[in-house]
Amino acid sequence: MDQRQLKIEAARAALGHVENGMRLGIGTGSTAEEFVRLLAERVADGLDVIGVPTSERTASLCKELGVRLATLDELPELDLTIDGADELDAELTLIKGGGAALLREKIVAAASTKMIVIADKSKVVETVGRFPLPIEVNPFGLAATRLAVEKAAAKLGLEGEVTLREKDGETVVTDGQHFILDASFGRIPDSRALSEALHAIPGVVEHGLFINMATLAIIAAPEGVQTMTRS
Repeated sequence: MDQRQLKIEAARAALGHVENGMRLGIGTGSTAEEFVRLLAERVADGLDVIGVPTSERTASLCKELGVRLATLDELPELDLTIDGADELDAELTLIKGGGAALLREKIVAAASTKMIVIADKSKVVETVGRFPLPIEVNPFGLAATRLAVEKAAAKLGLEGEVTLREKDGETVVTDGQHFILDASFGRIPDSRALSEALHAIPGVVEHGLFINMATLAIIAAPEGVQTMTRS
């Protein structure tokens, strides 16, 4: 199976956890989009769910495919969120934000009773950090915030380039009108300490470390679909 087929299989397995009447957080990214397509097929067959999207991109796809949506203000408590991840370890610590939606993804996940992560096997690592950590920041004082991030990381023994995310020569702007710094630390042995250090920086809006949020991971590999829970 190619990578897209692996994503489809993980999404298909996650769909088995969706029940009639659920208030469902719907993630962002290529794997989450495969889930939306499969969900829409079930909705067309009569499944009654209402979704809260984690990005404008996801909202647009859901509307196109006929998945009923609400805002998080209308549904502040959700039964389940299903989302992808850029990286995850055995404790189900995640790095998310490759799709520039980490703030809304984290808000929606925190409002959910359960969070299921769907991914292919390439996303599973021993220690998170190989994928550059996205840090959503306020545009005001960007240089000062980046310097503060670098100093906080250095105190934890972390080194690596912290770069402003751009696409096609333009700065990436999130749905919340923020910028993203990508921190290439390589390995993050103490994700909780880094999380606390980043949250202490005024210009940091949120970061892509999701700690103790996922309850289950569904991992698709060529040999079949596997599940992971926090050890």
